[in-house]
Amino acid sequence: MVARRGSPGPDPVALVEIDLYGELMIAAASADEERLSPDRIDEVLRVEADRSDSAKRSQRRKADRPERSERPERPEIDGPDAR
Repeated sequence: MVARRGSPGPDPVALVEIDLYGELMIAAASADEERLSPDRIDEVLRVEADRSDSAKRSQRRKADRPERSERPERPEIDGPDAR
């Protein structure tokens, strides 16, 4: 069971991520090819991806992210030596 810090009980997001990872592992183990294609990964994870301009989206996401020094401190995640 996966528990959040300071919280009794499981972390529902972590449980979903573990389940999705398991689905990917099953798909990879039963695949004929050496690697799963991006389309097969999307199928396993039940997502629809528009790859026509994925590079542009990636660049926009990077531009929208604050620099490390601008991010708020999260001591419960980053720890005292993170900066």
